[in-house]
Amino acid sequence: MARALSKNTDIDAARRVLRTEIAGLEALLASLDGTFTGAVEILARVSGRVTVTGMGKSGHVARKIAATFSSTGTPAQFVHPGEASHGDLGMIAENDAVLALSNSGDTAELADIVAHAKRFRNPLIAMTRRTASALGEAADVTLLLPAAAEACSMGLAPTTSTTMMMALGDALAVALLERKGFSPSDFQILHPGGQLGHQLLRVADIMHDGEAMPLVARGAAMSEAILVMTAKSFGCVGVTDDAGKLIGIVTDGDLRRHMGDDMLRATVDAVMSARPKTIRPQALAAEALGRMNALAITSLFAVDEQKRPLGILHIHDCLRAGVA
Repeated sequence: MARALSKNTDIDAARRVLRTEIAGLEALLASLDGTFTGAVEILARVSGRVTVTGMGKSGHVARKIAATFSSTGTPAQFVHPGEASHGDLGMIAENDAVLALSNSGDTAELADIVAHAKRFRNPLIAMTRRTASALGEAADVTLLLPAAAEACSMGLAPTTSTTMMMALGDALAVALLERKGFSPSDFQILHPGGQLGHQLLRVADIMHDGEAMPLVARGAAMSEAILVMTAKSFGCVGVTDDAGKLIGIVTDGDLRRHMGDDMLRATVDAVMSARPKTIRPQALAAEALGRMNALAITSLFAVDEQKRPLGILHIHDCLRAGVA
């Protein structure tokens, strides 16, 4: 019984924390106004990097915001206020902007970064709870955090305030992403590793092209087609017309269905399956894998708008690349 009561108490505490932080986020949502647009406009115009800074828990949030900016097309860096006062101010270049986080707005360690930004006319954006603070008064734009209770039972530990900062940083990053037209292909360039990178691989990134493609011309003998199938090891051979358009495919299954004494004397036209299944080179590899699974096939030709083959993708290529 004691364990059950403890468990219920833990869940009650968790629900109270989440409700408190949700209330803070709802207040933040309601408070958004033209100053947010002003901040986005400043950041969109920056030709250098966005330097994100903060002390303590705000500093941890600032690191995450800088990382999110960088991964979504806005070059950014985190500069620790303490290190800035001992040489790292040199990391802030002429064309950079500064985004400074401080719940109180009077964090003493930020003074040198703020002074540096004002001296060299770096745009300064503040994220703080108080406009009437050293940071709020120095900033070109102040993103004001609404008054909201911290979620800890003492009302002291940064919880709701840091959640709002994190969410507001995400909002800035996504607004900038959408302004810049940052695309999935741009995202893949910046995330080549890990599951995100695998999910965003294109067919063109892993397909086999040029001489690696198993192709024969219309009217070719089946004996030639079988040699090409064997040499290329895709379990199929594509058939093209005089204009280079893919008009058919001969698969292992077609060979079994047409097995007989006269098959080798036949042409590919008599054995091939017309209207072969194809895909665009710029399609996601995950889409190609899903299509092969749905059709119970192991290969797809990638073709251009004129149906000319540009490459071939085998299901094993997707699996080796980590696409799942």
